[in-house]
Amino acid sequence: MRMLSKDERHVVRFKLNGESVEGLAAPRMLLTDFIRHEIGSTGTHVGCEHGICGACTIRLDGKAVRACLMLAVQADGRAVETVEGLAAKDGRLSILQQAFHRNFALQCGYCTPGFLMTLQDYLERHPDPSEADIRAALSGNLCRCTGYAEIVKAALEAAREMRERKRKAP
Repeated sequence: MRMLSKDERHVVRFKLNGESVEGLAAPRMLLTDFIRHEIGSTGTHVGCEHGICGACTIRLDGKAVRACLMLAVQADGRAVETVEGLAAKDGRLSILQQAFHRNFALQCGYCTPGFLMTLQDYLERHPDPSEADIRAALSGNLCRCTGYAEIVKAALEAAREMRERKRKAP
């Protein structure tokens, strides 16, 4: 990466949920702030700003990461996926989002985008998890409202449905 001047804003371009976006960022601007304030995509939430709570989890080049621990300029030229990208273009919720809805796996909803992005990443890589696997995968995400039982139940249900759909696919 080239040396950036601290006194100027720099063009940052990347694919956000499959669409090309660009904006200007100071070298020290966090990716969470860039996504929310420069691009206007507010589904990614900012919680602790230390990478502890998981509310800001996104996928960068297909891997779950904490957007509050990245600078916007580090995302230049990459693929970023946020919670807004989980639903279909026509607005239909993803399997995981539907499972969260059916199982009341959210209350205030502040942590939900981070849980969804963490689980989407995990379930794509581990399609047949146990309850213990799900709990371990979610150990980096904090929720103060639900007690996690409904989130775990929704994740297990979504995993089953994703496996079934994959088996039925031609």
